[in-house]
Amino acid sequence: MSQRIAIIDGHPDPERSRFCHAAADAYRLGAEESGHEVRLFRLGDMEVPLLRSKAEWESEPAPEGIRECQEAIGWADHVVIVFPLWLGGMPAILKALLEQILRPGFAFKYDSSPMGEKLLKGKSARVIVTMGMPAFVYRLYFRAHSVRSLKRNILGFVGIGPIRTTIIGSIATMDDAKHRRWLTAIRAYGYNGH
Repeated sequence: MSQRIAIIDGHPDPERSRFCHAAADAYRLGAEESGHEVRLFRLGDMEVPLLRSKAEWESEPAPEGIRECQEAIGWADHVVIVFPLWLGGMPAILKALLEQILRPGFAFKYDSSPMGEKLLKGKSARVIVTMGMPAFVYRLYFRAHSVRSLKRNILGFVGIGPIRTTIIGSIATMDDAKHRRWLTAIRAYGYNGH
């Protein structure tokens, strides 16, 4: 079954040699081969202003350059976020982008319940994270805390689920053959729409 897929390549560096860019491209290629409709956004090519107040977040629309990404998230059945782990979490500019996109009225609505109404229900997600440390260290010692926070406190809060994760460790020391194996696996995720 064909899906609409929005991909956020969340690596802030526009340098095309970054593995995150290759991973986003592999996912897109696999998805398009399978007949899915895809929209890809590269954080490194975007201007993302920081939100500085609750009033700004609640009452102002997303800036024009970000509105296209926000509309794609609304349009999509499936959302893919690819990013490098920086200082134990997502890059700050990716968090700023998510704050701009997932505003009240678009991603959730305040109501009588303490958790509000989740407006992005029915969408699934794949989170792909790269890092320098071995993936098992991140999972076991650090308990994948930043990925768990993204899943529960951001994506889950607005109703997105199920959320699948792919954690790719030791990226800087990985040989070309292993890079290719990972990209083949990611392309298959795209082909299958998950």
